[in-house]
Amino acid sequence: MCSSAFDRTALLLGDEAMERISNAKTIVFGMGGVGSWVAECLVRTGMRHITLVDSDCVAASNINRQMPATVATVGEVKTEAAKRRLLEINPEAEVKTLTLFYDAETAQEINLAEYDYIVDAIDSLKDKALLILNATASGKKLFSSMGAALKIDPAKVKVGEFWTVNGCPLARALRQKFKKEKRFPSKKFLCVYSNELLENKGVTSETCDYKARINGSLCHITAIFGMTIAGEIIKDITKCQK
Repeated sequence: MCSSAFDRTALLLGDEAMERISNAKTIVFGMGGVGSWVAECLVRTGMRHITLVDSDCVAASNINRQMPATVATVGEVKTEAAKRRLLEINPEAEVKTLTLFYDAETAQEINLAEYDYIVDAIDSLKDKALLILNATASGKKLFSSMGAALKIDPAKVKVGEFWTVNGCPLARALRQKFKKEKRFPSKKFLCVYSNELLENKGVTSETCDYKARINGSLCHITAIFGMTIAGEIIKDITKCQK
């Protein structure tokens, strides 16, 4: 690996911060339009220990917004395509892959306490809620992505504590689910969200088993969501606050 790959990062953050970033362990749930960019940003910043969780394969419809998705990778397992990309950035990184769908049956296979940071970029409402409950109970730091579809304005992307997020249908649905089931996150956590909500103007024949409907989404928005989560993790590690 080129010895100067992280020189610009170290110039800004310093050697001590770079050491902490290098040693931190992060697990990212979902290698879609948000989670894949979280992983890429963290590895480009110098993080060496990262675990990728997803059960899907790359589809042609992913190409418009997901890091692992190209014409050449269609049909490949997302976690493996993403791992290859990350190792091209830093061959010395330790990139683990778990090709599974996170739900009540598979949750016990992952020890969340092993990680410093947990990233929720899951689409399925019930499984997202499960991860939030388990992650906050683990005592580790959770960062969660709310809905990134049906948006175009990057200036409207924000960071907020989950219970204060406004204008996001996914956050509202999660809060309603927690209240209905009388099960709540063990502690507060930050979310990336936008209160912008547009309407689909086209049609698609694409379907998904765990989504009520397919919504349009754009790379610059999903990537900003992912980069923002990565930025919050880097800020937390380095304690560089504005």
